[in-house]
Amino acid sequence: MTATADKPAPPRRVRRPPPGLGARLVRTEFFYRLSAGTIRGLMNMVRWVGRERAERWSLRLARIIAPFMRESRMAANAIAAAFPEKSAEERRAILAGTWDNFAKVVVEFVFLDELAASFDYRRPTEGPITVSGLEQFLALRDDGKPAIVVAAHLANWEILGVVAQKYGLKSVLPFRAPGNFHLADDVLARREALMGRLVENNRGAVFEIAAALDRGEHLGMLVDQRLADGLRVPFFGRPALTNPMPAKLARHYDCPVHGARAVRLPGGRLHLELTGPIALARDKDGLIDVVAATAQINMIVEGWVREHPAQWFWLHDRWKGGAPTAPQAPAEPPARQ
Repeated sequence: MTATADKPAPPRRVRRPPPGLGARLVRTEFFYRLSAGTIRGLMNMVRWVGRERAERWSLRLARIIAPFMRESRMAANAIAAAFPEKSAEERRAILAGTWDNFAKVVVEFVFLDELAASFDYRRPTEGPITVSGLEQFLALRDDGKPAIVVAAHLANWEILGVVAQKYGLKSVLPFRAPGNFHLADDVLARREALMGRLVENNRGAVFEIAAALDRGEHLGMLVDQRLADGLRVPFFGRPALTNPMPAKLARHYDCPVHGARAVRLPGGRLHLELTGPIALARDKDGLIDVVAATAQINMIVEGWVREHPAQWFWLHDRWKGGAPTAPQAPAEPPARQ
C-alpha cells in the first residue's frame, strides 16, 4: 500500500531551528529591566546636560549614523517618488532635514514638561510656542459635543496634545506603547501628566474611544502611518494603507472633523494650527463616505507635508503593502448606548 494510491501523503513538517541565545535573551525579564534602566539613565543624562547642548549632540549623532541606516534608503526612495520634480540636491536636503527633526523630537520628548511650561495659554501668539485657530479650540471645548481632530507626524506632534490639555479640551489620544512594558509605564505616565487621557492602540481601544465620544469628548488621532488592515487610498499619488477610523467614527456620530498640525519655525519655535471643520464627502444617503473621506484626509496631510517636507517623518515605510485592491470598509464601531 502506498500513500499516493490510497490517500495523500501528510504535509511535510518544516523544522524551524530554535531561537538563538541572543533572541532568547531579549525576551527575558532581565533584558526588559536592563534596557528600560539604560534608557532611563540616558534620559537623566540628557536632562543633566540641558536641552540646548543635548540637541546639538543629538543632531551630530543623527548626521553620523543616518547614512548607515536602512531607514535612510527607504526614506530617500519615498522622497524621490513623492517629489519627482525636485532635484537630487533638494531631495537630499529633505532627507537631512528629516533626521534633524527626528533628533530634535527625541530631545524635546525628554524636556516635554519644560516645553509645556513655556506655553502661556493667555498669550497664544507670544513665546516659543504659538497657536492659530484658537477660536476652534475654544468652540470645541465649550460646545459639549463630540469631535475628531486628525494630525500628522510633523515637527513635534506631541505638542498638540499638550496645548489641548492647557485649554481644557477633553480628549482621548490613542498611542502605540513601546514593546518593553517597563518603559511603556514610564512613557504613559509622562505623557498623561501633560497631554490628558491616553488609550493604547489595541482591540479594546475602539470601545474606550466610543465611550469618550458618547460623553461629548474629542478624539485626537495621528493618521499618517501605515495601518496593515487599513483602506488603500492615495497618498502622494500612490496607494497607502490608511486608518479609516476618523471617517468611520465621523459617519457614526455625524460629528465634525478638524485638522491640527505643528510647524517648526526658526529659532527653536513651534507653531500650532487648528483648522475649521473639514467638509467631508457624503454618499447618496447623506452619510459620510468612509473611503472618499479617508482619501480627503490623506490629501490634507499631503498638503501639509508638501509645505514642510523636511518636517515629516519619512523614516516610516508609509507605502508598504499598498498595492491597489478593492477597498474594504472597516467594521462598524460599537452601538451607542
